[in-house]
Amino acid sequence: MQYILDALSNKHKTEHFDCGVEVLDTWLKDHALTSQKKRTARTFVWHNGNHEAVAYFSLSAHTIQREHLPNKIAHGSPSEIPAILLGKLALDKKLQDTGLGSELLHSALSIGCDATQYIGARLFVVDALNEEVGEFYKHYGFKECLNTSLRLARKISDIQKELYADDTLNN
Repeated sequence: MQYILDALSNKHKTEHFDCGVEVLDTWLKDHALTSQKKRTARTFVWHNGNHEAVAYFSLSAHTIQREHLPNKIAHGSPSEIPAILLGKLALDKKLQDTGLGSELLHSALSIGCDATQYIGARLFVVDALNEEVGEFYKHYGFKECLNTSLRLARKISDIQKELYADDTLNN
């Protein structure tokens, strides 16, 4: 089934969203719209036409200190590197283990990369909830930041090469 990607709004139904991680469910239901109104995060949802959210992700402007990154990522960067934070990414339980997580990530990365046509950002940053989630992001080229295995980063230029060359992030 194809899902429609929309920026979150009052028309979207979030009350039945259940990804199995309470903090992610609660954030979508109780905080995502407020974060949008305050311009601290922008949330996008998948729905199947009835506006009931079945997946979502949020993006925010961010900075990361060069000293917290591996040299391969940080080389040539200023001490504070502009980034996009992929703050949340979740699929409802009924969509998990279907391969749709990579498609949702692809959507998030595409929107973030498109935004860099208008604002500067060198990296995508994610904070994985646990090691298993961290492995998911590592599979798509994210690298561990120094002093933590749960914060990961990837150069936007590398993501763009994949997105626009052969679409490998969608596989």
